[in-house]
Amino acid sequence: MQGALGLGVTAAMPGLLAGAARAQQQSGIITRTIPRTNEALPAVGLGTFLVFDVIPGQKRDHLREVMRRFFDGGGRVIDTSPLYGTGEITVGDHAAALGISDQLFIANKIWSTGEYLMDESHARRSLQQSENRLWRERIDLMQVHSLVNVDVMVPYLRAWKKEGRIRYLGVTHFENAYMEPLTNWVERGNLDFVQVNYSIFNRQAEQRLLPMAAERGTAVLTNMPFEKSRLFKVVEGRPLPDFAREIGAETWAQFFLKWVISHPAVTCALPATSNPDHAAENIAVLRGPLPDREMRARMVRHMESIPGFDKIAEMPWYPDKRYPGTIARGQAELRART
Repeated sequence: MQGALGLGVTAAMPGLLAGAARAQQQSGIITRTIPRTNEALPAVGLGTFLVFDVIPGQKRDHLREVMRRFFDGGGRVIDTSPLYGTGEITVGDHAAALGISDQLFIANKIWSTGEYLMDESHARRSLQQSENRLWRERIDLMQVHSLVNVDVMVPYLRAWKKEGRIRYLGVTHFENAYMEPLTNWVERGNLDFVQVNYSIFNRQAEQRLLPMAAERGTAVLTNMPFEKSRLFKVVEGRPLPDFAREIGAETWAQFFLKWVISHPAVTCALPATSNPDHAAENIAVLRGPLPDREMRARMVRHMESIPGFDKIAEMPWYPDKRYPGTIARGQAELRART
């Protein structure tokens, strides 16, 4: 339960909490500050894995509406990657059409090994491609995707930051098996950001990574706050507990998101969706109260009382959902050949 409460981090971060409170009073929404610069970011962002991947020529107006409602609700942080099919293109095109490109905080990624050791050409081509797709001269945050070639790539990111090609640098992963190496990179103290999986179900990041990020002054983006929709499957047909009213949660999505962003070390959570109504529902979490330590513990206890909650890791991603984009098409073609 100590991990669920985040007691050590809460006690160690009065400055961060005070800064976040000041930013919230000024803007009317819940924000968190990037420790290295004190730049404020809304505490809820938008993920694009699978959900923003659309086969060229297919309708994607619904994704422009997702971005519009997200932005109108106070959202600014959008996380994408060259590996997300047409995700970068969709974000770039719609941001330009909506006239909000310069007002977004784009968190992108790079997956590059080069053709030989210390070959930077592939990485630079990837950066240029991302700039073109996103219609950006400078990327706000560039992250080493899933720690791929991380020892080589982090020095390149530092050089790009010095050159003004990117504003911040970081590393990412989404699996618990890589929590230790991810934490080790944070411990070195030279990252602006780290992105890690964190949810009311998967709380492993609380053991070392989140406290280390607080200690080292590293901003934290969290992925999989809904466990790839598996949390919704577990609570399907169940009403919210009565105490959810105390934190202003009107839906299960808000219940899960409020739990994540109430951890003081979390800078921004990244729920992904292709549904405009869900985007509006998610971003509404930026307004209203957040659970304190006692309420966070109560929320965990409630979820642990629901049958199937302890089996979430064994469930397939996105139950009852389909995202027929270029990634799905490629996977289908591969299965047909094998």
